[in-house]
Amino acid sequence: MRIAVIGGAGFIGSHLVDRLLAEEHEVDVIDDLSTGSIANLAEARQTSSSVTGGSLKIHHIDAMSSEAESLFGMRRPQLVYQLALFPRRDASARAQGRGFESALAVMEAARQHSVAKVIATVPASSLYGQPAASSLPVKEGELTPRGVRGVVARAVIDLMSTYRERDMIEFTALAMSTVYGPRQSADGGVVAAFSAAHRDGRAPRLDGDGRQTRDFLFIDDAVDALVRAGERGSGLVINVGTGTQTTLRDLWTEISSGVGPEPESAPVRSDDLLRFAVSPVRARIHLGWSPWTELRDGLARL
Repeated sequence: MRIAVIGGAGFIGSHLVDRLLAEEHEVDVIDDLSTGSIANLAEARQTSSSVTGGSLKIHHIDAMSSEAESLFGMRRPQLVYQLALFPRRDASARAQGRGFESALAVMEAARQHSVAKVIATVPASSLYGQPAASSLPVKEGELTPRGVRGVVARAVIDLMSTYRERDMIEFTALAMSTVYGPRQSADGGVVAAFSAAHRDGRAPRLDGDGRQTRDFLFIDDAVDALVRAGERGSGLVINVGTGTQTTLRDLWTEISSGVGPEPESAPVRSDDLLRFAVSPVRARIHLGWSPWTELRDGLARL
């Protein structure tokens, strides 16, 4: 199968490309390299040059450009992964707006060139407001956007639903919890930031008292959900997470083995989530997917 991966040089995207090549797909990576890196695709390039495995072409272009639209026409992908809608390094409203523009450009290119399905990742932490402790792990239901990113994420989901109803382009929106693993840059997430601090012998920064909880998902588990979504879960928003809450203080203790310096406290952000985890039940039903990597095992692989 020919598959396009937008954001394929990024953290999650490059791991997905590795998996797709191992399954002998023909993969086109579309990435403007604003946050991704060709170095992340070193293993993929080696795999694609071997006798076995799939084929890989890397296109250094913006997904919103006319070149990307032309590429859809020339390469005719059957499946498109849109992984670059919500950059972590730029949380500005303008950057979130560009994410919606990118989603619109991709869906329109998919319509023009008969793409069968588009799979997008959206931030689960921005979709469900400030969930009460009694509602955790939170299930898919009525979306309650939190901040500009949440509003844009819901708009992207509505956009994909419209193209499905009007143009019969299937979609699955995977609401990802906090994904971590190898290749993640130090500013790409709290696990990577804490790991970098531990390697450097520095105290990590904690917003507030560190009792905030998050749902940490290992990259291999996340990629497995993405691959399964290629053939399942059409027309749905599906949470991808473990359903388990871990406090940020407990995360630091696990990474530092309890012997690292005490974290430095910073004022809590006004919009920070107090506690969060997502239910994997719908993913189990519609994707046949469940997480399998325990946090301790995943951290050991860093």
